[in-house]
Amino acid sequence: MVQSFEDFDPDEDMPRLTISLSAPTHRALKEASARQGRSMGAIIEESLELRGVRPIDTARDIVARARAQARLDADEATAVAVRETRLHRQGR
Repeated sequence: MVQSFEDFDPDEDMPRLTISLSAPTHRALKEASARQGRSMGAIIEESLELRGVRPIDTARDIVARARAQARLDADEATAVAVRETRLHRQGR
């Protein structure tokens, strides 16, 4: 399972997905892929992660780190993780 775009391995066995994009968006994605020397899939994967689309294990990791660092119980750690995630997604 890919935990972050830095861990992306194009040789790893991954499910395939077909999406429809407008012609200008598809062209922009292809150009970005060529400019950056990365696959279109890697760019999409990174974009999804930056928009907060992550596996549930990542959320559990956040809660575990919050609990370990702040010595919070499970409910307190969850509340902190939810609040921080919302602020992050709002760009704060």
